[in-house]
Amino acid sequence: MRTRLSRLAFLRGVLPALVAGSLLVGGLGCKSDSTGAAGGANPAAGGGDGGTIKIGHYASMTGDTATFGIETDEGVKLAIKEINAAGGLLGRQVELETQDDQSKPEEAKTVATKFAADDKIVAVIGEVASTRSIAAAPVFERAGIPMVSPSSTNEKVTQEGEHIFRVCFIDPFQGKVMAKFAAEELKAKKVAILREQSSDYSVGLADVFKAEFEKAGGTIIADASYKTGDTDFRSQLAQAKDADAVYIPGYYTQVGTIARQARQLGIKVPLMGGDGWDSEKLVEGAGGPGKALEDCYFSNHYSKDDKSERTQTFVKAYNAEYNKSPSGLAALGYDAMKIIAEAIKSGNSADREKIKDALAATKNFPGVTGDITIDENRNASKSAVVLQIKGKEFVYTKTVAP
Repeated sequence: MRTRLSRLAFLRGVLPALVAGSLLVGGLGCKSDSTGAAGGANPAAGGGDGGTIKIGHYASMTGDTATFGIETDEGVKLAIKEINAAGGLLGRQVELETQDDQSKPEEAKTVATKFAADDKIVAVIGEVASTRSIAAAPVFERAGIPMVSPSSTNEKVTQEGEHIFRVCFIDPFQGKVMAKFAAEELKAKKVAILREQSSDYSVGLADVFKAEFEKAGGTIIADASYKTGDTDFRSQLAQAKDADAVYIPGYYTQVGTIARQARQLGIKVPLMGGDGWDSEKLVEGAGGPGKALEDCYFSNHYSKDDKSERTQTFVKAYNAEYNKSPSGLAALGYDAMKIIAEAIKSGNSADREKIKDALAATKNFPGVTGDITIDENRNASKSAVVLQIKGKEFVYTKTVAP
């Protein structure tokens, strides 16, 4: 039913409310004008509202490769703690939002979509696993958000677009390092390969290793595949009985089991791998210190035994923060955050496009994992190290320059 308001009632009640509402809407409208997508008048894009600078991180905090995500996140958080203690960036503190992708490519894409909808996020760190980076990267490219992968080494990752970067070397280099090591240091003539067929990382490394080892005059006597989640590798390993070494470019989650079964079959030759072996759980999965992986080798991005001042400063700071030694993944997470911070400082802006441009221009950045130069394909040109497993420790063996 309709009722008529008297003029007096209108003046006393309704009119003041309308005026107040228009003032509120006007105020909100003014604020809305300054919080649009990055590249516009967005305070997160370098304005002066005194807010934080927000960085996203997506990682495997749970799931099959949880240690990868946890250790990387610890490195990122340590870098942010140091940045904020030194006054932040552009006079503002850095805020981190970490999202768990559960070690699943489809979940990585879901998290990327969530980050892309947040116009306060100016850059993203992630992922460790190449398959998950490849799943998420197109989302960030479409949104115009710079993404820096700490340790995805498959070539395809940065091919997803001009906003996609990494601070690690790529599989062609890592595969070449271990092929050269097998031929020259181990004097291997015959090598068997076990690759995880559903992993872009593992397949990429295996392909490069095979090509480079054969180029060096060696023979690949077997190239066998396994699936994520497999627990019995005996049929594949049976093909490796005459090998001088076995190359297993997989993740630590299955490498330990493969190593134990290899020894049970009487395979005593060195096993080799890539940076996917870098986890405190690796030796545990192989039966413990001095067991199936003793004296085996893998390529990695850095060694905590590096005597440089910047590496040792990081190792001490990480140990003080988390009461343990940092893995290569922690160091790469730290470098990924520091290189984003440097891009924001050098470009004097937290605008997404300016961060992207500054990242692309990075030359000789003094990272914990080595000097980092971003090349024309947004990959990092840097050295690799070969580590040998001794007990629970990963001992520095040699450095291989790009």
